[in-house]
Amino acid sequence: MTLSLQRLLARACEIEAHEVRSTLASFGLVLILMGSYYILRPVRDAMASDWSDAEVSWLWTFTFICSTFAVWLYGAAVARVSIRRLVPSVYGLFAASFGLFYIGTQTLQNGVLLDKAFYVWTSLFSLFHISVFWSFMADTFSRPQATRLFGFIGAGASTGAIIGPALAALLVGDIGTDALLLVAAGSIALAPPLIIWLQDLKRSDLNNEAHSAGIAAFDNIGGGALAGFSEFLKSNYLLVIGLFLFLYTSIGSFVYFGQKNLLEVYDIETRSQILAGMDLVVNIFTILVGAFATGRIATHFGLPFTLASVPVLMVAGMLVLATMPVVAVVVVVQAVRRMGTYAISRPAREMLFTAVDRETRFKAKPVIDIVIYRGGDMLNAWAFTALTQGLGLGLASVAVVGAGVAALWAATGVYLGRRFNTMQEEENTVNSTAEVK
Repeated sequence: MTLSLQRLLARACEIEAHEVRSTLASFGLVLILMGSYYILRPVRDAMASDWSDAEVSWLWTFTFICSTFAVWLYGAAVARVSIRRLVPSVYGLFAASFGLFYIGTQTLQNGVLLDKAFYVWTSLFSLFHISVFWSFMADTFSRPQATRLFGFIGAGASTGAIIGPALAALLVGDIGTDALLLVAAGSIALAPPLIIWLQDLKRSDLNNEAHSAGIAAFDNIGGGALAGFSEFLKSNYLLVIGLFLFLYTSIGSFVYFGQKNLLEVYDIETRSQILAGMDLVVNIFTILVGAFATGRIATHFGLPFTLASVPVLMVAGMLVLATMPVVAVVVVVQAVRRMGTYAISRPAREMLFTAVDRETRFKAKPVIDIVIYRGGDMLNAWAFTALTQGLGLGLASVAVVGAGVAALWAATGVYLGRRFNTMQEEENTVNSTAEVK
């Protein structure tokens, strides 16, 4: 059975027989997590067009503050709680939180306040759950395995992003919007047992205990609650990864606000329809590219090319948007950006963390994935607001600025890919020398 699955999966990625169960379990885990998020996402994003740029900027500021506190709290937990217990517990807490939001919709009178709290919490969840997932993946698979398999595993996220909205559309007419929170909570609750199984497969199938880079693979890591922040600031490699992500958020924020403003002429049902249609197209193409192409691109063209490819596309996209600042173009640019991110950039960026130690994966990585990301969102949201409401620039002028940012983003990707290759070569040299001795 395993050999038959291997032959089938080999059409998509370069997989070995002993990796099949772990790869499929990882694919299923991220499918569940992203499916849950995408049940919630259209509701959150449809709310934003009813608020001003300044209101959304303030919400992004609150999201940044909450995210920073959450990362500090998570860092403290990583230092004191075993990874075997901590990772499943994170998802158990998120499942409970959305159950509490459902109770809030049934009992609280201030709908606007609850909507904004939901917007902030869902935005925090959107990064936190996927950051913890990829930390877990980098801790489960070795560096060569990550290069071959992360693209396929990442396609599970897009599969979930199709199933999630489809399930919501199927159920919402019968159970209502509020009850979708319970559906999402129930889906997230499936993650902990799957994580526990993957932890066992890491030892029984992958034989990657040494990859944890710790004396006891599943013990708590130790250190302080702020160790992730200090690790990030001390490492040039991590700082450049942070810059790469910050530049990504710059493009994402500018396109998001441009999309939001161009959609304000439509009612909320039409906005939701446009956004849902874009989600469907994005995730179908992401599955195809992620499952069949990303691993081969990274293996055969190298990580520098893989990391720079989407930023280069964004340079072209922003220049087109500058000449034609209309809804159709901004939706296409947003779709291409998201397809490239989910299918190529995100798996490639996660490969970078297989070159660092375990403390970095579980402490410094969330600082980059969540604090830097949300800090970038906050700063870029206010930058967009300053350019449009402060200086009075139109979307075309802002898009020209975005093209320059995308070019810098591409250069950063090339540097990171080359640095990763150098670190891999150095490790191979050390290992070869040790074997000779």
